[in-house]
Amino acid sequence: MSRKSKEEIAAIYKQMQEYICEALEAGDGAGSFKADNWVREEGGGGQTRIFQDGAILEKGGVAFSAVHGPTPKKISDKLGLESGIFFATGVSIVLHPYNPMVPIIHMNIRYFEMEDGTHWFGGGIDLTPHYIVPEDAAYFHRKLKETCDAFDTSYYPKFKNWADDYFFIKHRQETRGIGGIFYDRLSATSDSHFQEILDFSLALGRLFPEIYTYFMKKNSVLPFGPEQKAWQGLRRGRYVEFNLVWDAGTKFGLDTNGRTESILMSMPPQAEWTYQHEPKQGSAEEYTLAHLKKGLDWLSYTA
Repeated sequence: MSRKSKEEIAAIYKQMQEYICEALEAGDGAGSFKADNWVREEGGGGQTRIFQDGAILEKGGVAFSAVHGPTPKKISDKLGLESGIFFATGVSIVLHPYNPMVPIIHMNIRYFEMEDGTHWFGGGIDLTPHYIVPEDAAYFHRKLKETCDAFDTSYYPKFKNWADDYFFIKHRQETRGIGGIFYDRLSATSDSHFQEILDFSLALGRLFPEIYTYFMKKNSVLPFGPEQKAWQGLRRGRYVEFNLVWDAGTKFGLDTNGRTESILMSMPPQAEWTYQHEPKQGSAEEYTLAHLKKGLDWLSYTA
C-alpha cells in the first residue's frame, strides 16, 4: 500500500468537514452552515463554514484549509526547519452554544509537509464546560481513551498530559477546561505507519460529532437564568484570552498570512470581563474554578 499524497489527504479532510457539518446540523435541528470559500494569495485556500443562530448552537465554525508556499522565516525558525515550500491542510472546529450547561468544544486534525519530505500529523480535541460536571467529564475522556486505545494504548495518557499542558492559561494559572488530548509532530516510519496515523486522525474526526451531539441533546434542555449567562460570558472571556495569547494554531495562521476571518472564527459572539470576580462560596461556579487544574483523572473523578 503506497502512502497517500498531500493532495489526497486534503481531499479526505474536506470530506470530513462535510461529514461533521451534516451531523451538527442534524443535532441542532434548526440552523445550518453557510460556506465561505477563500483563496490565499501565496498559495492554496479553503472553505470556512459558519453556523449562527441555531436552536442549540449560537455560533460555530468548521474550517477546512489546504495552503502552501514559501515557509515564512518566523515559522521555519520556530519549527527548526530549513527554508523551503510547505504544505498544510486540516480541519478546525470551535462551537459556542446558547445554553451555559452545554460546553464549548474544539477539535483540530491537521497534516504538514515540507518539499524535502519532512512531514507530520497533529491535532487534538478538548472540552471547555462553563460548568464542570464530573459525569460529563468522565464520558468525554472515556470516549477519547477508547478511540486512542484502538490505535496505541500509550496515546491517551501521553496525549492527555500534553493537552493539560497545552490548553493552560499561564497568566491565569488555570486550564482552559477539562482538557482532552493533544498531539503534534507525529511522523511516520513506514507507509503502513503513515496510514495508521492518518486513520487515527480520521477516527478523532468521526468521534467529534458523536461526542458533541450527545452533549447537545443531553444538556441543552437543562434550565438556566441570568446568573448562568453572566458566568458563561466570563468563561468565554477566558477562552478568548487563551486563543489570542497562547494558541499555536492562531499564531501559525497569522504568521503565514492566513485568512483572518477564518482564523478568528473561534471567538465567541459575546464575552465578558469582570474585575476581580469572585464566585459565591459553595457555588457551582466556585466548584468549576477549583477544578481547572492539570493532572486530574477525569475517567474516575466523582467528587
